[in-house]
Amino acid sequence: MKKSRLFGFLTAGLAAAALFVGGVKTASADTTLTVGASANPHAIILKHVQKQLKKEGVNLKVKVYDDYILPNKALANGDIDANYFQHTPFLDNWNKKNHGTLISAGNVHLEPIAVYSKKYKSLKDLPKGAKIYVSSNTADYGRILKIFKDAGLITLKKGTKLASANFDDIKTNKKHLKFVHTFEAKLMPKLYESNEAAATVINANYAVQAGLNPSKDSIARESDSSDYANLIAIRKDEKNNKAIKKLVKALQSKSTQKWIKKHFKGAVLPAK
Repeated sequence: MKKSRLFGFLTAGLAAAALFVGGVKTASADTTLTVGASANPHAIILKHVQKQLKKEGVNLKVKVYDDYILPNKALANGDIDANYFQHTPFLDNWNKKNHGTLISAGNVHLEPIAVYSKKYKSLKDLPKGAKIYVSSNTADYGRILKIFKDAGLITLKKGTKLASANFDDIKTNKKHLKFVHTFEAKLMPKLYESNEAAATVINANYAVQAGLNPSKDSIARESDSSDYANLIAIRKDEKNNKAIKKLVKALQSKSTQKWIKKHFKGAVLPAK
């Protein structure tokens, strides 16, 4: 009787140990990764790789933000594990202004910033003194200035660096264009629809959300540049995080990059 009871206890103990070990394995393999992102195209691209990451033991959760302010704050505070909405100049500018130490874990895609107009078909058609609506996102000013410079409408002061340029760096303004840059980036599609200005500059993510395609609907678009590729941002102490590395690998894979190009029909481009 004693032997039978002892055997029962041992069997139960071994079974419990097996469940415990199994639980540890499951918990360690199924890592939850929360990534903050703009709704479109960032969140859509992240959801595209969710199933793939699940197979690799990463439970990817996407938290959507509708501005360019909160995602970096949330990341720095540890509320999320990474974010996906910005390019390198924007990240560098944020770190400088906020004494931040956020870094890039890798580039994913390009969002060509473009100029839209309901009144004119090209930049050269803009009349003298035309009002141009631009967002208050200073990190994009160099990109915008280059569009107008390439169109021959403005020249820049000698020594101007596009990465840190602003509208005070304009040397000559042939048509005396008036750049109004006091609006939040997310408001630009509504301002375009209001038809108040001769032209409106809109970031691709907000343009796509509003049903606009930079390749087809704009009157001018920046040339593709890896300097403005959208990236996965992380805290410096997470650079060796295996789950984040799996995320970046999935996003940079040939299959995902091919899907990005096909799904967004040129409005969003794979990073080079």
